[in-house]
Amino acid sequence: MKKLVTQLLKTNLNIGFSIARWTLGFIIFPHGAQKLLGLFGGYGYSATMESLTTQMGLPNIIAFLVIMIEFFGSISLILGFFSRFWAITIMGMFTGIIITAQLEHGFFMNWFGNQAGEGYEYSLLIIGLAFSILVNGSGKWSIDGLISKK
Repeated sequence: MKKLVTQLLKTNLNIGFSIARWTLGFIIFPHGAQKLLGLFGGYGYSATMESLTTQMGLPNIIAFLVIMIEFFGSISLILGFFSRFWAITIMGMFTGIIITAQLEHGFFMNWFGNQAGEGYEYSLLIIGLAFSILVNGSGKWSIDGLISKK
């Protein structure tokens, strides 16, 4: 178990990897805050759970995990705490989003409102950023970096 935690925390102390982590964290955070707290014009936890389970047809556990990953995962990424773990959860979540909601609408986002839904190009960018974090770790300024030094 200790070896697994050590591998999760090990990081390349390069500022570029910190920038990737911050970018992903700050992009995902407002979405998580909308879903959990109702900030940024969101509906909050109860309404989001109802929407994800009744309108989207997700099981309760998946809806709950989406909210937790977006909120707590984004904060953890910003701080650089267990970034590899959060990166892989975000990759899994966005892969699920592509398969369940975006694939049928093609590659491009719905810029002009003439598609029935969003394409998957944004989700691929998120997966790419998360994959970079998974491979390289949290980067220079991170809690993971501080812990792994000890």
